[in-house]
Amino acid sequence: MNKATKLIHSIPADRLTGAVSVPIYQTSTFVQDAPGQHKGFDYARSNNPTRAALEHTIAALEGGVSASAFASGLAAIDAVVKLLKSGDEILAVDDIYGGAFRLFTHIYEGFGIRVNYADTTDVRNVKAALTPATKLIWLETPTNPTLKISDIEAIAAIGHEHGALLCVDNTFASPALQLPLKYGADIVVHSATKYLGGHSDLIAGIVICADEETGARIRFIQNASGAILSPHDSWLTLRGAETLYLRVKEHSANALRVAQFLETHPAVRQVFYPGLVTHPNHDIAARQQQGGFGGVVSFSLKEDTEAAATRVVCSTRLFKLAESLGGVKSLLCHPATMTHKSIPAAQRRNAGIADSLVRLSVGLEDAADLIADIEQALNLVHSVHKSTAASTPAAAALWLS
Repeated sequence: MNKATKLIHSIPADRLTGAVSVPIYQTSTFVQDAPGQHKGFDYARSNNPTRAALEHTIAALEGGVSASAFASGLAAIDAVVKLLKSGDEILAVDDIYGGAFRLFTHIYEGFGIRVNYADTTDVRNVKAALTPATKLIWLETPTNPTLKISDIEAIAAIGHEHGALLCVDNTFASPALQLPLKYGADIVVHSATKYLGGHSDLIAGIVICADEETGARIRFIQNASGAILSPHDSWLTLRGAETLYLRVKEHSANALRVAQFLETHPAVRQVFYPGLVTHPNHDIAARQQQGGFGGVVSFSLKEDTEAAATRVVCSTRLFKLAESLGGVKSLLCHPATMTHKSIPAAQRRNAGIADSLVRLSVGLEDAADLIADIEQALNLVHSVHKSTAASTPAAAALWLS
């Protein structure tokens, strides 16, 4: 059976009413027949039928044995770190999401959990950075925002030999394109705010585990800490997930066209997109990401300044300047001053996040319109080509109408 068909029909109709859409069980508690005798639900922090339907669906999507839905992606990351204890170490990808860096550095290092960073695109760096105290390897692949790709299978083998868990943030690829558990990862996390929800209308996070023991520990942490996903946001995420394969396919197609255009523009210094054969990790991405390369494209400018990037991100008309990604509408941001501002400048630059780097979340608009929008913004920082937008048919049709 096709994956999209399987996904759509794995979401059950309501057994009580036959409702095709999973009902929103907006309740805090559940009546019990006798103390401890209930229908699988006693208190909504511990479990909720709407959240349970979402968790079951995403666990199946990722090929895991269990999933737990949290109030945000960072709450999901927080739950995974709580598997560790003081004295343990995390080996994390150097090009890391700013929120994860902030959590690791400013919260958990204060509790005695040290974090080391490495360029995980080379497995030799992973081996060199492991210490006897390393208990968790933290990957983003693709990374945010320079879209580096790491070999999940190779790193999983290294981690398991060392006795460390491997957690992969699969937000950028989504289970529509990549299944980290298939390659040996122990845990997968998502900011379900992004592609799983897909409509920029919710905040959510999910942890998926490969084995029952780890899943039970995450479930215990979820119940004990209380950062659960609400019934309504669970329903929104489930509704969004129904169209995941369809949306991600189009996101990927549009992103590839945008990336190919960016490679040709004289104002652009470098384009970061694993779907391009010029990407240094393209071969690994092609092996791991089945069916496409995702909807995020980043690029840096030849004029490598914050001012140049600011001019670009403030001049687009279809791409809206905003945090987040993965929604139907195209967004863009300046990581150095937005999503990754919490990371020290020297560390950002060392990881490849230039001051002029711009991150695009390519949406579901017509690709030609998106390209025309980016072109007219880029022309503002490339004086020789300032008149190009007006002379380009697509741009003229869009901006002079």
